[in-house]
Amino acid sequence: MTKPQVGWIGTGVMGASMCGHLLKNGYSVHAYNRTPEKLASVKELGAKVSSSVAELAQQSQIIFSIVGFPSDVRQVYLGSDGLVAHSKPGTILVDMTTSQPSLAVEIAEAALKNGIETLDAPVSGGDIGAKEARLSIMVGGSPTAMQQVLPLFECMGKTIVHQGKPGAGQHTKMVNQTLIASYMVGISEALLYAYQAGLDLETVLQSVGSGAAGSWSLTNLAPRIMKQDFAPGFFVDHFVKDMGIVLDEARRMKLALPGIALAHQLYIALQAQGGGKSGTQALIRALATLSHLDWPKSNG
Repeated sequence: MTKPQVGWIGTGVMGASMCGHLLKNGYSVHAYNRTPEKLASVKELGAKVSSSVAELAQQSQIIFSIVGFPSDVRQVYLGSDGLVAHSKPGTILVDMTTSQPSLAVEIAEAALKNGIETLDAPVSGGDIGAKEARLSIMVGGSPTAMQQVLPLFECMGKTIVHQGKPGAGQHTKMVNQTLIASYMVGISEALLYAYQAGLDLETVLQSVGSGAAGSWSLTNLAPRIMKQDFAPGFFVDHFVKDMGIVLDEARRMKLALPGIALAHQLYIALQAQGGGKSGTQALIRALATLSHLDWPKSNG
């Protein structure tokens, strides 16, 4: 079968790698980014650059987006120059941004009126998962559309699960973010405890990482913390946005979630300390400050 023409919007920390995998698997991709310089890596792999979202929509049969905030998603999909207004009937729109479940439903309803299918398909796995094509992809929307897009998802991820109707993918990602928020508080506190107790952090990690406390976050992010590598696999600013969505949804459901509320406040403190563009592993800086500790450069 002829492969569909693909559109890709958003080539940031994760999007560039994800789009790159489609190109390496032989898909013809039309790419757009508000910052044209960020298209360099996908252009090298053969992506064709579109000058606008509207132009990209006319050239593509399956269109992916992974942008920053719900306001960006709204503009890309529902703006006057957006995908819903300019995509052809039969197009499938796939938003891989972590965004609001209610917005995913709104987009799905607007698109359906124009004969367009949508999927909300946020991902987990960070920059490493994106580079290695082993993301977890959580999908909400039509099962039929899901099956059509599945071969493309398989270029980017290893765990691809249809979660239900529109918005279900985003709700599942909120579960994921709730888990990660608590993990990051625990990892940061544990490393600070080990350091203050005079333990060797590498040997501590060797012991606890293979036991009941082991997790993806511990395996992949604790070593970065120990090396003082706070480069973003996922921006603190975006994580604060995600936790805000969780808390808004929890409030709507009359659900008390004090753990993520605490993590949200700690990450806001990290933003106030200038850490918004750091990776989520930089949380240890905010927690160290509470105990008047300077996360030691001797571990770098």
